[in-house]
Amino acid sequence: MLVSAKEMLQKAKAGHYAVGQFNINNLEWTKAILQTAQELNSPVILGVSEGAGKYMCGFKTVTEMVKAMIDELGITVPVALHLDHGTYEGCYRCIEAGFSSIMFDGSHYPIEENVEKTKELVKVCAEKGLSLEAEVGAIGGEEDGVIGMGECADPNECKQIADLGVTMLAAGIGNIHGKYPANWPGLSFETLAAISEKVGAMPLVLHGGTGIPADQIRKAISLGVSKINVNTECQLAFAEATRKYIEAGKDLQGKGFDPRKLLAPGVEAIKATVKEKMELFGSVGKA
Repeated sequence: MLVSAKEMLQKAKAGHYAVGQFNINNLEWTKAILQTAQELNSPVILGVSEGAGKYMCGFKTVTEMVKAMIDELGITVPVALHLDHGTYEGCYRCIEAGFSSIMFDGSHYPIEENVEKTKELVKVCAEKGLSLEAEVGAIGGEEDGVIGMGECADPNECKQIADLGVTMLAAGIGNIHGKYPANWPGLSFETLAAISEKVGAMPLVLHGGTGIPADQIRKAISLGVSKINVNTECQLAFAEATRKYIEAGKDLQGKGFDPRKLLAPGVEAIKATVKEKMELFGSVGKA
C-alpha cells in the first residue's frame, strides 16, 4: 500500500533524522530499494522524474508496478511514490495515475505564479490525501532536463510557499544535481537556518544528496532537513558494477546475455548505496 509522505516526514522532523528519496528507473532499481528499506525497517520515498515515467511506459505503469511489488515482496515499511520535479501538467497526470505524493517545481516561475499554481495543487492534494512538495530557489546542475544555476532561496519567499499548506519545501541552499565540482563552496547553512526559522515546523527537502559530505548532511538535518534526495550516486554505483561485470566476461552464458545475471551486480551496488545513505540519514529502524 502506498502512503502519503506527510506522516513519515513529520516524524523525521520531530526525531531529527531524514527520510531518503531514491529515484527509480526500472524494475530492478525499485526492487533493490524496497528490499533494502524493508531490511533496515526504514520508511522510503520512491522518486520518479517525468523522463523516468515516460521511459517506464507511463505513470500508471509505474504505479501498478510499485503497488504489485510491495504486495509480492511483503513490504510493510511506509512507501511513498513521489513525482520528482514535476511540471504543473505532470502533477495532474501523476495524481490521476495514483501517485501518493507529488512535487510541483515552480521555482522557475515568478514567485507570484509559483504561489498561484502551488495554492491550487495544495487544495487538490488535500482533497485526495496526497503529500505535496514545492520548491523555491532553483537547484543547480541538470537532472532529467531540469536545469538550475543553484541560487539560494529567499527565506521570505519560502515562507510564502510554506504558508500555503504544502507538506514539505525544497529550498535551494547551494546544492546541485549530479556530481559536485571540486570548487563547490558547500551548502549555505546561513540560508538554511534563515529558512528554517521562517517556516517553523515545515519539513525541508535537500535535493542533490549525492556527493555532499557526511558532516554537511548531518548539519542540514539538524537545521530542519527531513527528506534527502539521492539519484546520481545510485546511477554511478549501478553503472560501475555492471561495467566491471561485463569487462570480466562473466556475462557470457553460452548463447548470449542473461539479463538477470548481467544486472545483478548493479542491483547489489544500489542496495549498498541505499543502505549507506539510510544509515547516514538516521532513518534505520524508524518505520
